[in-house]
Amino acid sequence: MAKFILLNVRLFAVGADLTGASNKIELSAEIEDKDATNYLSNGWKEVLGGLGSAEIAGEGQWEAGDPGLVDNASWSQLGGVGPWTVCPANAAVADLAYFTSALRSDYKQGDAVGEVAPWSGTAKSAWPLVRGQVGHPPGTARTASGTGTAVNLGVVPTGKRLYAALHVLSVAGTTPSITARVESDTDSGFASPTTQLTFAAASAAGGEILRTSGTAIADSWFRTAWTITGTTPSFMFASALGVR
Repeated sequence: MAKFILLNVRLFAVGADLTGASNKIELSAEIEDKDATNYLSNGWKEVLGGLGSAEIAGEGQWEAGDPGLVDNASWSQLGGVGPWTVCPANAAVADLAYFTSALRSDYKQGDAVGEVAPWSGTAKSAWPLVRGQVGHPPGTARTASGTGTAVNLGVVPTGKRLYAALHVLSVAGTTPSITARVESDTDSGFASPTTQLTFAAASAAGGEILRTSGTAIADSWFRTAWTITGTTPSFMFASALGVR
């Protein structure tokens, strides 16, 4: 990806798309440096990498009155842990995505008279931060069972894990239900797909993040698939996939 201007950063917080209410998103990750200096360090400070952490901080224009708007979503998520996904430049399939399981740790709103009502908030990682790809775009409504476009993540070596985040953004219909899963195969044709992860059935907006056990996966192609039931169901959802 070449240098670019931040114009379309996408932010998905559990079951809410906060892109249209955000004008600043900051993503940070760090590893603690632990002092291991001793008499054989040759007079130089010696450090070891300690615990890792990540943080997503956002701010923008305040809105309320619907579960998908920033005030409703922030209050319902405050103190809870769920999937958060940040895409630096749009959220088409295979676009770059950073995602993690995070605690919604704070929420602020309000400013001086005459100002556009603002909000700000922070989510702090409860799982590792994953650098991956968008597996399903948020703007495509799904009304029947199907499979998404495959992305090449590479093989998953022993000790690494496949991670997947799902954001169910809107639900319509009578008794609608969606069960999403992540499939893998050796090539993009998916002649013999293998299910690697299966999300819980969802009938309302929300989110979930999953990971494999650390066993090696020889496949390098992955896709999001889904089973939809109900009467005239319709779902808008986004997913992110990555290996860490």
